[in-house]
Amino acid sequence: MTLETVSRARSFGGTQLVYRHASTETGTNMRFSVFIPPQAEREKVPVVWFLSGLTCTEENFTVKAGAQRVAAGLGLMVIAPDTSPRGEGVPDDPAGAYDFGLGAGFYLDATIAPWARNYRMRSYIENELPALVAEALPADFGRQGIMGHSMGGHGAITIALRNPGRFAAVSAFAPIAAPIRSPWGQKALLGYLGPDRAAWRHYDSCALIEDGARLPSLLVDQGTADNFLEEQLHPEFLEDACRAASIPLTLRRQEGYDHSYFFIATFIEDHLRYHARALGVSARG
Repeated sequence: MTLETVSRARSFGGTQLVYRHASTETGTNMRFSVFIPPQAEREKVPVVWFLSGLTCTEENFTVKAGAQRVAAGLGLMVIAPDTSPRGEGVPDDPAGAYDFGLGAGFYLDATIAPWARNYRMRSYIENELPALVAEALPADFGRQGIMGHSMGGHGAITIALRNPGRFAAVSAFAPIAAPIRSPWGQKALLGYLGPDRAAWRHYDSCALIEDGARLPSLLVDQGTADNFLEEQLHPEFLEDACRAASIPLTLRRQEGYDHSYFFIATFIEDHLRYHARALGVSARG
């Protein structure tokens, strides 16, 4: 499979790229960004995945989070995929809502028409894109971490729970912690998967933990001034689930921070260093 370079820029001694490729899972062209640190010129480097939230593309994290400086110092490759399939013929919410359809793939494999044809973000993120990156880029897939924001925080935690042993570190910014009990999540799960709530449990962090899935540890930052906190995010449910399952959770309630990339940019260094320690590369940064 061929990677087409969309953009390339030197950054902190490494290279920030955006690639395009034809996806067999989504049946569309897909884009993702990747920061390749300077250490990759002489060896394969660990990988940290970042999954973005509703309405985002690969660009939001890449240009707003300020991850490149720290990733360069630590020797981490940071990959940010898009959040949904896009292109001619890809269905979108007929009412134009921001929380369903384009930009709102929820990192699941849809089973309901017309979404099932293209909306296969679970298989794309879990299988197709890692295989492509492993073939084309200097990535050490024996050392991986995953993190995300909001819808992407939901995606990061659920992907890690469904793939035990793949990720040495998992973290999230303001994740949708219990989609089954969130209006955002309920709309997406019903629309993409239909009314079978047993199928929904595969895409709910708390349900997966209740059903026996485990993580070695988890770091979550949540802003106390986040306007989605009470209705949509529910970190307290994740806190309860982790406590009951003896999963070490560090849940930091950050006073006065909202849901924006200003929040992410403030704490991205903490998260990257958390991943670096778990990946055995903390001495580099």
